[in-house]
Amino acid sequence: MAPSLTPTSSSKDEGAGVSPQNKGSWSSFLKSIASFNGDLSSMTAPPFILGTLSLTEFSAYWTQHPSVFVAPAAEPDPAKRALLVLKWFLSSLRPSYSTRNDKYGSEKKPLNPFLGELFLGKWEDEAGTTELVSEQKHGVKLEGYNGQKASFSRTIHIRQVGHSLLTLSPPSESSSSSPLTEPETYLITLPNIHIEGLIYGKPFVELSSSTYISSSTGYVARIDYSGKGWLSGKKNTFSAVLYPRGREREILYSVEGQWTEDFSLKKVKGAGGSKLHSGGGGEVIDTYNARTQPITPLIVPALEQQDPWEANKAWEKVIAAITKGDMDTTNAEKSKIENAQRELRRKEREEGREWERKFFSRSNRAEEWWERLAAGMGGGGGSGGGGGGGGGGGGSAGAGGGVLGTGLSIESDKTSGVWRFDPKRAERATRPFREGVSPCG
Repeated sequence: MAPSLTPTSSSKDEGAGVSPQNKGSWSSFLKSIASFNGDLSSMTAPPFILGTLSLTEFSAYWTQHPSVFVAPAAEPDPAKRALLVLKWFLSSLRPSYSTRNDKYGSEKKPLNPFLGELFLGKWEDEAGTTELVSEQKHGVKLEGYNGQKASFSRTIHIRQVGHSLLTLSPPSESSSSSPLTEPETYLITLPNIHIEGLIYGKPFVELSSSTYISSSTGYVARIDYSGKGWLSGKKNTFSAVLYPRGREREILYSVEGQWTEDFSLKKVKGAGGSKLHSGGGGEVIDTYNARTQPITPLIVPALEQQDPWEANKAWEKVIAAITKGDMDTTNAEKSKIENAQRELRRKEREEGREWERKFFSRSNRAEEWWERLAAGMGGGGGSGGGGGGGGGGGGSAGAGGGVLGTGLSIESDKTSGVWRFDPKRAERATRPFREGVSPCG
């Protein structure tokens, strides 16, 4: 039975955020998704909620605060290092899930990335230079929110598929002349997403479920998300704990607050997890304000210097048409790219070859690190990783096998494998990236 779309408030509020000329298409959209359950790529959204960013560009949200991103690599204590990784991840939530709402007044549907699409740039601040490499590594079906499944019941529910792996090199424990210590890894899952406010024509993102960050040094962070009215009555609320793997009640640190506003990091006294949700206990050792933290601007090449496979260049005509509100041109230019991509995939199948990735390669150790890091994690949201940032080495992972008792599996069949940043490939990757071939054929 299809879910009811009757709002709890008065009917006059329905579509209140939609302009009069767009209310007809908005009502049709709500009816079309009332029984929707599948890939977001097959969902046709009204033109006025289309955004001008490609999903490939969303990787930049992870590192808009480079100093926070690289801070764990300078911390000698492994538990505090894990806490700093948790802080960095939490600092990325507002840019990742609230930026478009802040800028446009509502969430916007991103452009569907195509296989081979690139987004390259760098940040420069007191931490030095941090490089961004984002490459669309899988997209056989031209999926919209790649690796995300959706259903609808007053809100769009999105379960993200895949996981991300952060790699960093901690400081040496002895003299500077000694060899570097062994790099450590952090397996990161991402939350389930709810697109709320659809009934009023002002969609926004809320997060739910529990997610985890599991370190090769033996520490696990669990993050619990709750929307407005669930626990605190405030939207975008979360609480998190950090503990040694397998000893969930021996909480070392807790973090709580709102991922769009501010949160506090506490050192917990004693064991037991009951204090976390009551909001008490522990010494505040750090605070973070997501709204006032300065954003370091991402430096990207000028449009005329970009390769045809780079996102801004590839989508240039589409973006210009969306900005003008010219939906006929928008659809025509989008179709050129989508049809050309289908033809490229057809030729690859006929010739029995696979698309060559420029910056990433399949991991041949996926099961090894998965079994090790996923142990001790409970079921939660999935994650889609888009790119790797310099200074931390990122990657995105799907997976195949499951870990007994965790409720987690890698689901590599849904992400065309497990992908990691490949420094050797990156060395060879120079503009023009694919001479003689463009996204349009």
